[in-house]
Amino acid sequence: MIKREVWYFRGVGPQNTPACLELMEKAVAEGFRHLVVASTTGDSGAQAARRLQGKDINLVVVGHSVGFKGPNLDEFLPEHYQEITRLGGKVLKATILTHSIETSLADQFKGSAPTLLIANTLRRLGQGIKVCCEIVMEAVDAGLIPEGEEVVAVGGTARGWDTVAIIKSAASKRFMQLSVLEIWGKPRV
Repeated sequence: MIKREVWYFRGVGPQNTPACLELMEKAVAEGFRHLVVASTTGDSGAQAARRLQGKDINLVVVGHSVGFKGPNLDEFLPEHYQEITRLGGKVLKATILTHSIETSLADQFKGSAPTLLIANTLRRLGQGIKVCCEIVMEAVDAGLIPEGEEVVAVGGTARGWDTVAIIKSAASKRFMQLSVLEIWGKPRV
């Protein structure tokens, strides 16, 4: 039996980032070696890289794809990219798996698509859980995290972090093998 304490945050947002960093460090102390974290501008990712500096871990920081917010717009700040990579982390700017071509088609033709149904289903557990599932698959798809491993995933709602989960990794092609094993922290809203 595994007994865990789950942290429920009163709200969403960056005020929960310090607690998520604490949970992430706790996971590393327990032996987890693969960490995938979401970071739009790279700020949260740089915080993680600083906190985990010198540890024997595989840190992957996942940002939005270039152009997500507008043509040629890269939200990930160069100084954060440089700091993360200098401290041994990896940066992946990837297309959000549940927000890609199908979203564009659904908007254009006023319909829905399977990936939108998946995204909205995952959101029932919280936006951060949806993000955690997506970034783990994106990191596996890019070859930065091995498939079939227990991975610490950290995500959030809009800015900052508010969710920490342990996820059994899978490639997006094998989405049905992805599994949320544990939730260590999430907003209770």
